[in-house]
Amino acid sequence: MSITIIAAVAKNRAIGKENQLLYWLPNDLKRFKSLTSGHTIIMGRHTFDSLPKGALPNRRNIVLSRTVAHLPGCECYPSFEEAMKHCEPDEKIFIIGGAQIYQQTIDKADRLCLTEINDIPKDADAFFPSYEKDWKIVEKNEFATDDKHKYEYAFVDYVKSPKTSRY
Repeated sequence: MSITIIAAVAKNRAIGKENQLLYWLPNDLKRFKSLTSGHTIIMGRHTFDSLPKGALPNRRNIVLSRTVAHLPGCECYPSFEEAMKHCEPDEKIFIIGGAQIYQQTIDKADRLCLTEINDIPKDADAFFPSYEKDWKIVEKNEFATDDKHKYEYAFVDYVKSPKTSRY
């Protein structure tokens, strides 16, 4: 089983404000869809609530919630560990947020697929956990601003050594 964390992260690791994404980057959204389609996504309840149309199509949607047992188009489990019991060994799993779920799973992940945004927002209230230690860049593609992207950004993929990652 492979576990990948996917997120858009500002220079100060900010990821959201008031349960919404900080940035609208069409290329980031395309990359997210391309990477996660056909696979399992795991999210917290607040992340699910922030989705405009509910469960994301063409993906197995798993929501972690201690209080909700059913959401349309989703499987719900009270913990990450319980959700893992219902996943197959060859399943590709993407952790899509939010901050608490990222914090709970970063030590269990094999890979990070981050969009690193060259900006520091003024008033974010959700942050990605520190990832400077134990992670190594394996691919980085940088992009300048354009008419659809207000900020410079980079798609950066990291891997963790097998000694430090495992569920």
